[in-house]
Amino acid sequence: MIDRVERPASLLAASLPARAGAAVLRGLHELAARLGSSLWLIVAVAVIMASLVVVAHLSLPFAIAAFLGFVASVALLPRQEIDDAEGNELARLTSSARSSSRMRVIAEALPDPAILLNTAGQVLYCNAPARGLFASLREGSHISSVIRTPEFLDAVSAAPSRGRAVTVTYAERVPVGRRMAATVAPLTRGSEPDSDILVLLRDLTEVERINQMRADFIANASHELRTPLASLRGFIETLQGTAKDDPKARERFLAIMAEQASRMTRLIDALLSLSRVEMNAHVPPSGRVDLNDVLDHVRDTLEPLARDSGGRLHVGRFPRPAIVRADRDELVQVFQNLVQNAFRYGVKGGQIRLEPRQAPPVGRQLGRYAISVIDQGPGIAPEHLPRLTERFYRIDVTASRENGGTGLGLAIVKHILNRHRGELAIASQPGKGSTFTVLLDPARETLPVKATAAE
Repeated sequence: MIDRVERPASLLAASLPARAGAAVLRGLHELAARLGSSLWLIVAVAVIMASLVVVAHLSLPFAIAAFLGFVASVALLPRQEIDDAEGNELARLTSSARSSSRMRVIAEALPDPAILLNTAGQVLYCNAPARGLFASLREGSHISSVIRTPEFLDAVSAAPSRGRAVTVTYAERVPVGRRMAATVAPLTRGSEPDSDILVLLRDLTEVERINQMRADFIANASHELRTPLASLRGFIETLQGTAKDDPKARERFLAIMAEQASRMTRLIDALLSLSRVEMNAHVPPSGRVDLNDVLDHVRDTLEPLARDSGGRLHVGRFPRPAIVRADRDELVQVFQNLVQNAFRYGVKGGQIRLEPRQAPPVGRQLGRYAISVIDQGPGIAPEHLPRLTERFYRIDVTASRENGGTGLGLAIVKHILNRHRGELAIASQPGKGSTFTVLLDPARETLPVKATAAE
């Protein structure tokens, strides 16, 4: 322990003369630099003093003392160019630090991911959305650690010399598929070589998905309407021409025209219903509904459909009131769509069962209410299950049209359950029928409202 204490002390004592010598040398270098920068002025003063001694008979000791005083003043006064350079450098550093601080505040206020880079591509700062987008993004790391697209890295490298912003679009495959737009903007005036670079990121995945969905929706809807309209137009032209005086043809064509008109009516009603549900998707329902009441209403309205199709409808009930926060009419529409699909695509004369149950609680979450619609149909192949709730998606387009389907029933079901914060689970195997299960959260108990004096 004593050796450890004495060794640093001796090293410190040995280093003091070296430090003092270095300080003296620096002072001498500075003194020489000051005198050298004013050499012409010193020579001019020396010549003037010599002239005064010779011509004006100035006292030599006085002239030497005045000359030495001038030299001392030159040595002691700071050099103007050094002070100006140091002042300019300090002002530049202060301005740069102040500008960087303001840029960090601005970046943190942006809602989109923003990353501040230096000219080497190293991260100087990243705001909260950027840290949420890239979990491994750290200050001091290189931007290529999170974005490896060559087009983007080339834009970052060329940003200082380009002097203007450029936007690069790239796609990511992992961890999830995304399409991003990166705007690379140099923070420079003119062509400063050491300017910082601001990278703004925008996720285009949802926008492109919505645009594609809108295009598919318009294409499918126009096709679904074009076919019955073409049929109606053809039959009308036929009735106006060759079949004008043919009673049998007129009766047959009018029946087909009525069927096509009904098909268009169902499609338009489904489109309006889907639009209405999507419009209110962000507003959860506030009413309290007993699922037993919904099941009773579904049984009463769909029993005639079961009799007409030759099938049977069995509707169960919860053993006690099952209260949920819901829109009653929308829940009725959910189960009507599911039951109608079961009768359309199930076995003719088969049985459709609605089986309610309460799932067991998971952790602090209360047990959810589950109502399963079970049919005895041919079942659904696994590759079709993930797409069943897409608009206009059908396993068999011809069979769906013949059975009066619009391709929108399950899409409406999905959007209604999204509004109710519920879920639709689909289980099916070819040859073993299908089960569509609706899952809803029970309504939380609220304090009773006190009666007013008027009551």
